[in-house]
Amino acid sequence: MSGTRCMLIFKHTDVKMCTKFMIGQMKRDLSSAVRKVQPCATNCDTHTTVKKRHLSLQRSRNPREIMKRGPQELHECVRTLYSLVQPQNVSSVSHVPDHIKRPVYVQTGSVPVASKPIPLKNQTQIDGMKAACSLASNILEKAGEAVRIGVTTDEIDQLVHRLSIENNAYPSPLLYKGFPKSVCTSVNNVACHGIPDSRPLMDGDIINIDVTVYLNGYHGDCSKTFLVGNVDRGGQLLVDVARHCRDAGVSVCKPGVRFCEIGKAISSAAHSAGFSVIPEFCGHGIGENFHEKPDILHFEHHDEAVMAPRMTFTVEPIICSGHPDFRILEDGWTAVTLDSCRSAQFEHTVLITEEGVEILTL
Repeated sequence: MSGTRCMLIFKHTDVKMCTKFMIGQMKRDLSSAVRKVQPCATNCDTHTTVKKRHLSLQRSRNPREIMKRGPQELHECVRTLYSLVQPQNVSSVSHVPDHIKRPVYVQTGSVPVASKPIPLKNQTQIDGMKAACSLASNILEKAGEAVRIGVTTDEIDQLVHRLSIENNAYPSPLLYKGFPKSVCTSVNNVACHGIPDSRPLMDGDIINIDVTVYLNGYHGDCSKTFLVGNVDRGGQLLVDVARHCRDAGVSVCKPGVRFCEIGKAISSAAHSAGFSVIPEFCGHGIGENFHEKPDILHFEHHDEAVMAPRMTFTVEPIICSGHPDFRILEDGWTAVTLDSCRSAQFEHTVLITEEGVEILTL
């Protein structure tokens, strides 16, 4: 689950944005490489020409050109490929048995403030994290097996909740800053933090399932994007590139390497394939706290902080096929792309070792 902070209002978009938006904008503006508008990989042969005004995604590599013609034409473009997601009915909060250990934020209603020094885990903490991460990965695989046409995201949430409870774990997203469900499900134009609801998955959808569990005092966090039915070539490419971007970020991790090398590797992988990185959502340290230091920025920037053995954090870039601008819906959580382009995300929790990096969520 991507790191976010308190919510602010920006008049120019009239939507709620987290402080990561401010951080991302500031650091992105300082990087000439990232300031440049990256081309959109929407010129594959699966995109259908809109007969009205002969506008086509094949000829338009910049989604802003489509937006200038009006939302109706944009919707006509994307409807031929995938369904634009709108929030549906959200069921009541699932029950958690009394014997399940809860995170501090569930007990107190407030999230602990992350300490400024990056925590270094001892062996007991590392062992606890490995168990939590292994469980999260197993639950994610089973949730992925349930993905098919007609299944609702609420049903996926119920499955994740049940599997967590059966393994004596608490589903970390539940009631984190008021989030009403046990898992995040983000479909098509939903960039992240989608709330499971009554919408059934449709042929051609792509869905990110983000699972985090709290087991014996430690969180484990991971996510994958899955294909639903027959997904067009552009959607398949987006998912493949998103997976590659996460792996590129993880591959540079080792002691003594600057954290900014993660963002550099991810940006290079995304931009070379013609895709964009949404910079406002970051990875995060994790352990006894759901979110802690360091913040892992997924775009090219400059930072002198370096990795050290016994650090644990997530790498979870959100890659989109259009422009990275987004807005937060009225539920205060769901982030959707402004140009209605699709996004995909993959996530691992990693441990920095003396020799390099260990992926805990395989």
